[in-house]
Amino acid sequence: MKFSEIVNKLDDIATDNSLTANQDQDPEIVGLAAIDIATSGTLSYVEGAKFASLMGKTGASALILPQDKTLQIQAQERGIAWIVTPDPKLLFAKAIRLFYQPYRPTPEIHPTAVIHSTAKIGSDIYIGPHVVIQQGVEIGNGAIVHPNVVIYPDAKIGDRTTLHANCTIHERTQIGADCVIHSGAVIGAEGFGFVPTRTGWFKVEQSGYTVIEDNVEIGCNSAVDRPAVGETRIGRSTIIDNLVQIGHGSKIGFGCAIAGQAGMAGGVKIGNRAILAGQVGIANQAKIGDGATVSAQTGILSDVAPGEIVSGTPAMPHKIYLKASAIYSRLPDMYQSLKKLQRQLGQK
Repeated sequence: MKFSEIVNKLDDIATDNSLTANQDQDPEIVGLAAIDIATSGTLSYVEGAKFASLMGKTGASALILPQDKTLQIQAQERGIAWIVTPDPKLLFAKAIRLFYQPYRPTPEIHPTAVIHSTAKIGSDIYIGPHVVIQQGVEIGNGAIVHPNVVIYPDAKIGDRTTLHANCTIHERTQIGADCVIHSGAVIGAEGFGFVPTRTGWFKVEQSGYTVIEDNVEIGCNSAVDRPAVGETRIGRSTIIDNLVQIGHGSKIGFGCAIAGQAGMAGGVKIGNRAILAGQVGIANQAKIGDGATVSAQTGILSDVAPGEIVSGTPAMPHKIYLKASAIYSRLPDMYQSLKKLQRQLGQK
């Protein structure tokens, strides 16, 4: 694909390009690569001035650049074609779609699939080998159900949603349109509900629902549990990484991002557009406000205010955490100083 073709297809967020000054500099682009390993014929991107040192080494034939005249001049001097945009990473993501589309099987129902007679199956659907669809299930138009998926009774799957191989959708779960549930994920299984008694643990039946709104993506081997009563709900356009545990009765707002190995106990409430980094742990019933950011390995024991950035265990404002971390690394020296001071005071 010619560089000029890429520019024409991506001009919605591009503000300038090298073709305006030199139309003959129009290389053939055959793929994309990170800037440090890019070779001739590839398109790469630079996020900002801190990556300027790579500009002199990259073998890329074309670059997506931020709005930085210095970087544009560097590219021009090296004979590298360029596109300018306020958001290079976003433009690069859109460029990937010009060269790669995920595998999408042709609509069919494999003969080994087991589908209950009461299930309602939409049009243009792919149902792969050894899928099990139980009674009362509803699947919308254009959905994809990859091999070995099991859908329990009365679950509802929305239009164009993809269920990847070996995921499990438990009874009465509701999944919206344009969702992606990755391999090994378990949606709507029983929450961890038990009451202690003198003779042991009394199991609380989990009679509630799990609701996944539209355009949600849930990563491999993640679990979203249903509650004893009420619902667990994941808001629209939220993205969830691999190996995430979402406890029964939790409510997650729209547009959130939750990274791998994060875990939340029951009844957690997360506002809209919140971000949880990897291995975050959230205690029962804690609330995280709209737009809050929780850094990696933070332990949330109480509520986090909207827009706040927190770190550490127990969680504290990020700026305080940075100061505390700096002090922590100096504790051995401070301890030695304290011992010395104690000896001096003891001598007096």
